[in-house]
Amino acid sequence: MPDAPERKTGPLERCGDVYGLLDQIRLRPSVWVPGGSLHDLQNILIGYDAALVVNGLERSAFWPTGPFADWLHERYGWSMSTGWARAIEREAGAEEPLRAFLRLLDEYRTEGR
Repeated sequence: MPDAPERKTGPLERCGDVYGLLDQIRLRPSVWVPGGSLHDLQNILIGYDAALVVNGLERSAFWPTGPFADWLHERYGWSMSTGWARAIEREAGAEEPLRAFLRLLDEYRTEGR
């Protein structure tokens, strides 16, 4: 992976968007997602999206069957019938699912999504 800009942990108020939150999770995954469960990560992001909707804002790309899932389906042909978390867990092979998610997240962001 290309070198990413240095990221630092900080208060959630400074995250700015879902990618800021995901950057915080990347820095301290065991705090946010003990055991590395993508199902738990997906639930965090569902809660994030619910807060967006309640406040009259558009959902992020990470709803279980949202734009990120669509991208995974288009790019890799994976079924999204159970959402992106289960699809990544199913397709990760020997790679740790959370590591696979972060790699795929970087690909997704690199493509300007």
